[in-house]
Amino acid sequence: MSYVVLARKYRPLGFTDLVGQDHVARTLGGAIASGRVAHAFLFTGVRGVGKTTSARILAKALNCMREPGSVEPGVDPGPTAAPCLKCAACLEITDGKDVDVLEIDGASNSGVDEVRRLQDSLPYRPQRDRYKIVIVDEVHMLSQNAWNAFLKTLEEPPPHVKFIFATTEVHKVPITILSRVQRFDFKLIPSQLIVGRLREVLGVEQIPAEDAGLSIIAREAAGSMRDAMSLLDQVIAFGDQELTATSVAEVLGVASHQVLHDIARALVQGDSARCLEIVASLAERGNNIAHVARDLLALLRDLVVAKVVSDPSGLLDLADEELRDVKQLAAAGGTDDLIRLHQGFSRGYDEVVRGAAPRAALEMLLVRLARRPPLLPVDDLVERLHALERRLSAAPRGGAVERRPGAPAASRPRNRDPRSPSPSGISNPERADEPPRSVPRPAPETDSRAAAQAPAASPAPAPPAPARSGVTSLPHGNEEHPHAPPGYQADAPPRLSEAPTREAGAPGESTARGETRDAPSPPTPA
Repeated sequence: MSYVVLARKYRPLGFTDLVGQDHVARTLGGAIASGRVAHAFLFTGVRGVGKTTSARILAKALNCMREPGSVEPGVDPGPTAAPCLKCAACLEITDGKDVDVLEIDGASNSGVDEVRRLQDSLPYRPQRDRYKIVIVDEVHMLSQNAWNAFLKTLEEPPPHVKFIFATTEVHKVPITILSRVQRFDFKLIPSQLIVGRLREVLGVEQIPAEDAGLSIIAREAAGSMRDAMSLLDQVIAFGDQELTATSVAEVLGVASHQVLHDIARALVQGDSARCLEIVASLAERGNNIAHVARDLLALLRDLVVAKVVSDPSGLLDLADEELRDVKQLAAAGGTDDLIRLHQGFSRGYDEVVRGAAPRAALEMLLVRLARRPPLLPVDDLVERLHALERRLSAAPRGGAVERRPGAPAASRPRNRDPRSPSPSGISNPERADEPPRSVPRPAPETDSRAAAQAPAASPAPAPPAPARSGVTSLPHGNEEHPHAPPGYQADAPPRLSEAPTREAGAPGESTARGETRDAPSPPTPA
């Protein structure tokens, strides 16, 4: 007789044997007990969580004829939530030989022709069982035409036909199909339940094992019981007398809990050299660096949860021994520091997993995190802020502003007289880029006749006469050349170092100070 793998040998036979799917078993059992069984079901979830197994259990529950001798001959006891597993229907469904229970692979029978052939056989009553049951696995693989052919049958099926669909990608099932079936979502199985089930199987097989080794298998199974059974088969074939954490990690090519905790402890303590040593040992043993990074990221998350939650057992899917180690390691670090480690590792995780050099990427990431600058406590920051406020409040508020030695005083151009017209035609591109020169300011000339006629007391000055066309007074601040000295004209010819003495201008012409000369008074007739 050929060897039967553990996943098939210990497959659940009834609703009570399902692990981690109590909501499904209770709902289906209640529907059978109350006689409210739908005509179509859809089981969805990841691989290896019990979808096809539950479909077979439901088929046995609907067609079970009870144990021989338990009922009177010719009396139909009806469906039961606890199949006997001893009648002909239960035994044949378990072995996959019942002619009234059709198991179809959706990937191999995805065309509309296969669906139509199936529909042609549905009107006929079952040969022996109570219901004709159609189980379609991987139903999301059906084509659109096949789904369209199913619509009418699913809406008004024959009374003796039940449909059970199973899929891992429910989003690919048309909404018109989802509205015609009862949907059951299968959950991921917690690691503790997987470890317990593996312990039961090993007890029957009489194989000793450590809980740490079984925890590694449950972690690699990622919520799938079938994957856990397959990994257990592989580890048993290794040939050790006892399944230890070291042997399991070596067979599966993963890092043990102890190694992961050593890396996390080195990160918390800032020991970058220790991190490099551990990564080197993992690479020598042939461990998958991407898997190591994945498990380390999950451990850093567990450390944060264990730090901020008083009782993390409900949030962490860990065995008791590993949970105790996580709590001890979380107590060695601060909350903010652990959060920084997780966030920093998350940012570099993609480079480790998808990069061309995973080992180098992981080493550089661990070194960068181990050499992170320390966090300053909040109390120290508050005290420093208070000290700075006290120093600022004690500083003098008044006083002259100190100027740096050698710094030129900022000069602001004087406002131009609003009554004087703006300068026109004062532009010389040749001298625009030339730095302003220090032009000596000539002394204004005084009209002797005007001085003689002026009274002793200085009256209010008369308003300046309007400037002649083309001649304007220049204010102290040149608008086009703000940095030029007072009296600087852009269109004036270049002056020598010694400026010639300026002659008296014509009447109405502006002086170097920007003052307009008055025209001389006409002579008084005799």
